[in-house]
Amino acid sequence: MNSLIAIIVQLLGSLLLVRFLLQAVRADFYNPISQTVFKLTAPAVEPLSRLLPSVGRFNSAALALAIAVYFVAWTANGAPPLVALVGALYGLLVQLADIYFWGILLLALASWIGSPSHPAVQLVGQLMEPYVGPFRRVIPPLGMLDLSPMAALLVLIMIRDRLLPMAVNALQPLLG
Repeated sequence: MNSLIAIIVQLLGSLLLVRFLLQAVRADFYNPISQTVFKLTAPAVEPLSRLLPSVGRFNSAALALAIAVYFVAWTANGAPPLVALVGALYGLLVQLADIYFWGILLLALASWIGSPSHPAVQLVGQLMEPYVGPFRRVIPPLGMLDLSPMAALLVLIMIRDRLLPMAVNALQPLLG
């Protein structure tokens, strides 16, 4: 039963995080996948939006709900509130890294297959561009080979697997 709850938490957290990202990068709202994400999350996000309005292009309500989903999961496992908050933020950052990891891989596969006009690929491209774009500006393509997604993946893996756990371990003495 615990693994089922973990899967539900990750799905809800991911859906809310994707909604947050879609608005943050100003992705195509008329894309069918964007529409689906917005319709699925609207019952939870829109009422909370009255209390937590968007700040610029950042949807505070969607982000707060994503944090709350992870926070509730941690407190349900008996974690004290401060530990649950740090765990929720950690879980959310890991989930964000996973979204970008799989998005970059999907874009790489789509470039090899040759289906850049598919709505899913276009939407993922819009979501990944703010992260991969700086790598593209620094690492020039070698002929037809673009190494910038690989560099972006390596940095992402280092952040997810090294830096985030180090940050949580550094906070361990404060959390008790």
